[in-house]
Amino acid sequence: MNLISMEGITKTFGSVVANKNINFQVKYGEIHALLGENGAGKSTLVNMLSGIYTPDSGSIFVRGNEVRLTSPRASIDAGIGMIHQHFKLVDVMSAKENINLGQKNGFFIRDDILTKKILEFSNRYKLDIIPDKKVYEMSVGEKQTLEISKVLYRGANILILDEPTAVLTPQETKKLFSIMNKMKEEGCAVIFITHKMNEVMAVSDRITVLRKGETVKTVKTIDTNTKELAELMVGHPVDLAIRRDKVSKGKVLLEVKNLLAENEEKVEVLKNVNFTVEAGEILGVAGVAGSGQKELCETITGLYPVKQGDIFFKGEKLVGMSPRQIITRGISMSFIPEDRLGMGLVASMDMVDNLILKDYQNQKGFLINRKPAVKKAKNIIKELDISTPGVNNPIRELSGGNIQKVLLGRELGSNPELLITAYPVRGLDINVSYKIYDLINEEKKKGVAILFIGEDLDVLLELCDRIMVLCDGEITGILDAKKATKAKLGLLMAGEKNGKLGDAELD
Repeated sequence: MNLISMEGITKTFGSVVANKNINFQVKYGEIHALLGENGAGKSTLVNMLSGIYTPDSGSIFVRGNEVRLTSPRASIDAGIGMIHQHFKLVDVMSAKENINLGQKNGFFIRDDILTKKILEFSNRYKLDIIPDKKVYEMSVGEKQTLEISKVLYRGANILILDEPTAVLTPQETKKLFSIMNKMKEEGCAVIFITHKMNEVMAVSDRITVLRKGETVKTVKTIDTNTKELAELMVGHPVDLAIRRDKVSKGKVLLEVKNLLAENEEKVEVLKNVNFTVEAGEILGVAGVAGSGQKELCETITGLYPVKQGDIFFKGEKLVGMSPRQIITRGISMSFIPEDRLGMGLVASMDMVDNLILKDYQNQKGFLINRKPAVKKAKNIIKELDISTPGVNNPIRELSGGNIQKVLLGRELGSNPELLITAYPVRGLDINVSYKIYDLINEEKKKGVAILFIGEDLDVLLELCDRIMVLCDGEITGILDAKKATKAKLGLLMAGEKNGKLGDAELD
């Protein structure tokens, strides 16, 4: 008997059909991966299991009984717990206080009894919870483990994990997989959503692939491979090779010296950062979320104040210049920010106007000629397969993946000498992601210096020439990508310094 069975599930939002007649079953003691392109309907499906949405038609069965999951509370009562990408924890509270929060009769349980129960529970699932540790003292991996503890403590034996490894080090990912396997041994079911194929192959028992809101196929992991899965997701064969083109070393285009920056609370977010990027080089940047990646990008592009240190582009000092001054002084630099709509594009404007924003100051006269921007917009739509009613459609009406494509198309089309890109394929389909890697390589061959901030270590290892690791605003090491491994990067991401790795492992 299946622990979960979803039969004939359909969910629409206006004219958009998010899920169409989906059938999805998960067995007892199984880790089941859910795969699909951006917009395939994965999140909608699991949101119906977690009680956030209710299906328009179809039935959901838990342990053989039909259930109506009309709220998150109904889902929790049915034994289903969902771990979201953004944690729902109270920072100033301890682990045990967060676990006990919202529990029936939680106020009346003695502190020592609660601690004993949590430790017994932690040992059973190999969770390594420290009951009295405050959330603000925890690493990202510890916070995620605490989230898992919360739902298991409430009696959940069906766990939904949505992109759980996006912000983890390799060591934390390995620990998460051991927790998932322990749950599997206990007879629980784990539904695992990720875009990282190697993780799917490593930890899952079965895989269900969705495409355009419909179930394509459910396969045993042992009977498939990444190439077949990519083809099932996209609908046609996909080349999953990432090139690392060999380009002759050029001159240093970007040099950062002793860079130090503080946030509004006077906390150092960048600490004595030193590195260079050469023409025709891709320097990757690895690190768990919030390690200073965003601030690094913004200091270079004039968007974040520098307390001390220097930034040179082609020998010219950038510190103290505004973004507009940097552009008008002939410094060609393209910046693809992490926050697409907050910083990259104007949501209420159409695609043509967003393209014009980049270079209108270079046009002569009082009137702006829109024809070149219209032509460029049509080319970007065709080249990156952007789904939009037309070039005059407001950006805010596009999906997240299509917004990302518009921004990439605009920046790559401006012929930069330095390209700074933060998570350029986040939220994109696997097919388009590999097209983006090819486009980045094309820029590299033109002699462009590229600072590539990524979260997928496999991609960084295959695409980049060198990889710089940030931890808590500090560079812990810069490795030759050909010699680096995920284990080495993971140590650096966790704060280990170069010297502890051994000289043979360094660039």
